[in-house]
Amino acid sequence: MSDALTSTDIKAATDTERLPQPMTQPLRQATYKTQNNDFIVNEVLPLDFTGEGEHLWLHIKKSGINTAYLVKLLSEWAEIPLRDVGYSGLKDRHALTTQWFSLRIPKKQLPTSEFAPVDISKNESVTIIAQHWHHKKLNRGTHRANQFTITLREIEFASNIAATDAKQATEQHLATISKTGVPNYFGPQRFGYEGNNIAEALRLFARPIPASKPKTKKSKRKRAPREQNTMELSAARSLIFNEILAARVRVGNWDTGLAGEVFNLDGSGSIFGSEAIDDALRARMMSGDIHPTGVLWGVGNDKVSGMAAQLESDIVKNNALLTQLAMGLEQRDVKAQRRALRLPIEALSWEWLDDASDSNEQALILSFTLTTGSFATSVLASIVQHLQLGSA
Repeated sequence: MSDALTSTDIKAATDTERLPQPMTQPLRQATYKTQNNDFIVNEVLPLDFTGEGEHLWLHIKKSGINTAYLVKLLSEWAEIPLRDVGYSGLKDRHALTTQWFSLRIPKKQLPTSEFAPVDISKNESVTIIAQHWHHKKLNRGTHRANQFTITLREIEFASNIAATDAKQATEQHLATISKTGVPNYFGPQRFGYEGNNIAEALRLFARPIPASKPKTKKSKRKRAPREQNTMELSAARSLIFNEILAARVRVGNWDTGLAGEVFNLDGSGSIFGSEAIDDALRARMMSGDIHPTGVLWGVGNDKVSGMAAQLESDIVKNNALLTQLAMGLEQRDVKAQRRALRLPIEALSWEWLDDASDSNEQALILSFTLTTGSFATSVLASIVQHLQLGSA
């Protein structure tokens, strides 16, 4: 880590609560994850199973257990290597979640005992709710979206809203963001406790780059180098992206586009560039058909141009921490990618409840669906000024 940067600097830089929002949040404070079922996540993975093949797909409901540990339990139960257990995405430990796993079981020789892990505490649970045979392994990033049901408790409304109008103002805000979307920030979990993942990235970049192994004559097949230190590299790119998006939110062009912009086609990985913004592009942005993008930093960031490219370059050059992270990514030949600046919210609905823990308190239940790779905490941040993590 650079001597010029301290842990205090990194903690402040990775504090996602400081990131600007297009509108003032109607809730001054709220708590989430007071208990596991206050944060419910269901994987959206539409798939027709063949009923054949050697991969057993399990639809599992879990609480209090993270995905990686459940993968370990499944591999031990089926007596197969960890690499033969497939899953699409990581799900939070402190939540009630449903997700799919696949187990490669040669000759369909299932274990004699049912899956009933004993190495879990009384606050942890695992239940198989469906199973199917299929001819393919479940790969990372296969699911289309995640459906969330999140309960906010200990709500305090913003001071600029009259108490009699607080619920109505909150509902108006929710109705607005359901149409406009919210800034597609990376959530605080990407950076680790007090930004520790960024500190680790700086330590990584301070070390010499390992020499690549010479190619053997027998090996004719081209192989991509194995990606190492994924967590650190991802955190570095995420922080740069968040700062670029924050700059655009402050000036109000995060969802309207700039000359030289690269656009993302909604609901897909397709992107295209445009040297100028015309009425047709403005109409497509307004309808939500396309979204402006920001760079996930790396080499080969050549699709963006003009004002959009200049803004991204200036944000990095004028920030010592971002400059170090960008140089480290480039030196390790990480390839640049693009990410939508705007996060659409599908099927947003809400319900007010009396908080059972305090008859004088209100609880707000939010339900919505987000595309894979986005963060529910970014939706919550657009609603709550100070979001508190509960004790779940």
